Amino acid sequence: MSNDKKITIGIIGMGRIGNVHFNNLKQINNVEIKTICDIVATSDWLEKYSVREVVKDYHEVLDGPEIQAVLICTPTDLHPEMTIDAANAGKDIFCEKPVGFDDEAILKAFNTVKKTGVKFEVGFNRRFDKNFDRIVDYRNEGSLGDEQILKITSRDPEPPSMDYVRHSGGIFMDMTIHDFDMARFITNEEVDRVFVTGNVMVNDEIGKAGDIDTAIITLMFKNGMMGVIDNSRQAVYGYDQRIELFGSKGMAHADNVTDSTTTYSSKDNVAGDKPMFFFLQRYMDAYKRELESFFGAVRGEHDVQCTFEDGIRAIRLAQAAKQSLDTGKVVSVKDI
Repeated sequence: MSNDKKITIGIIGMGRIGNVHFNNLKQINNVEIKTICDIVATSDWLEKYSVREVVKDYHEVLDGPEIQAVLICTPTDLHPEMTIDAANAGKDIFCEKPVGFDDEAILKAFNTVKKTGVKFEVGFNRRFDKNFDRIVDYRNEGSLGDEQILKITSRDPEPPSMDYVRHSGGIFMDMTIHDFDMARFITNEEVDRVFVTGNVMVNDEIGKAGDIDTAIITLMFKNGMMGVIDNSRQAVYGYDQRIELFGSKGMAHADNVTDSTTTYSSKDNVAGDKPMFFFLQRYMDAYKRELESFFGAVRGEHDVQCTFEDGIRAIRLAQAAKQSLDTGKVVSVKDI
């Protein structure tokens, strides 16, 4: 297929991330958003979003014969059921992370996608960040030599709402899961075992909800290399996102993206801008690039670049991390 072939799509779920994708889709050529779906949709959404159809029941999206692909942007616990229904309807699927919470439901959806042969991409947007991509370039070129140490710093500027915390699946499933995926993506290696230390150091209410807000995760890879992820729910200076890959021949490091690259120098000090504060600022270009990649796969130009298997392996790491935190022991990562 040529990249000038129009793809007609539907979006299921028009919360924050659904609206991010909607706005990016408006900038992507040869993609038409025919239908949007949300349980709180109203009649004025037709004019608000300038689409042909607004519905409340996602089955109406899947029943549309014109629709080739769907974006699933609903709460995580709905992802497996919607994936199964979309795959059985023959629609290619872009699904926000994580692919689900319940193992049985996730594997049922995974097998349905395999059986039907539809394209399925997981929304791990950080894979499409140009800064992190350059680390992968250096690795692929052989410039780093044998990989030895991976360091990922991932700290949010402020804690999420308590309502979000109670329904998020925990810090490893909603926050660190991005870092688990990046650990595999940046190194192109699998993690064998994890060891976690964590605590409540930002907000006592998070602890009362049964979660933690600060964690150090040690990764032991199958090839012998080591890694560390440090997470915090609150970095007062902004959204802290850094990755470093160290090897026998050199090191590649991606630093924070700041509001500007300008610095001010005087006899008293040298000052620069803080990191961007919000994840939508920091990764806006990556969100657009991941959709462009998905539609390239739908058109048959290349393979899906973040697969269902990738989504499940990130969940397996999150599950092992939670078990390590609960037991205080090193935990082996299970296979799919």
